[in-house]
Amino acid sequence: MTDAVRLESLHKTYDGGVTALGGVTATFAAGSFTAVMGPSGSGKSTLLQCAAGLDRPTSGRVFIDGTELTAVKDTPMTKFRRRRVGFVFQDYNLLPALTVEQNVLLPLRLAGLRADRARCRSVLGQLGLGERLHDRPEKLSGGQRQRVAIGRALVTEPAVIFADEPTGALDLRSAREVLTLLRAVVHEHGRTVVMVTHDPTAAAYADSVLFLADGCLAGALSAPTADAVAERLAHLGEVAA
Repeated sequence: MTDAVRLESLHKTYDGGVTALGGVTATFAAGSFTAVMGPSGSGKSTLLQCAAGLDRPTSGRVFIDGTELTAVKDTPMTKFRRRRVGFVFQDYNLLPALTVEQNVLLPLRLAGLRADRARCRSVLGQLGLGERLHDRPEKLSGGQRQRVAIGRALVTEPAVIFADEPTGALDLRSAREVLTLLRAVVHEHGRTVVMVTHDPTAAAYADSVLFLADGCLAGALSAPTADAVAERLAHLGEVAA
């Protein structure tokens, strides 16, 4: 397997001397689904932001699809991110004035690419939203909104999709549907997903779990179960305390 994302010795220090990342090195293979977990303040959201090019590490290097993101200036980084990186957030980040179809097409427009309506409608059809193209987000349930966000993340055919607590605002049924879709994005469509979550049940949908504590790697778990993840997290919490 090739690496969709490679992180080399990432450090991130904020004003005031707070260290969020203390030299993290990790790889995320193409076509894999990885959950990133850790106690509150462990650095998992900072890791996602630096890996995705939303924030710059203080030092270290980030590679996506073989391109070193940390070697380019902000404008080229933004252009690369729009074409090669997809995002799914806890609060959906849909524009309320746009229809479902327009929200999904937005990344293509921002990247200066042709608005491929056929691809958009194909993606939305696969996500069970083929009949909701012209609805606005306010008419959708939370689970449907998150499916629109997944469609938006998929439409540019990115090298990797970063998901930040994608089920945090959903009920259990909707959360299961979204996690099943993310797993299908990986195993049926060959995409790469890196998901930050605090929920052991959500993490169990991933192929593997990467654990952080105090800004450093604190282990990994393959073929995770919710119980095994919860046990590991409890131990990390004890260590952090």
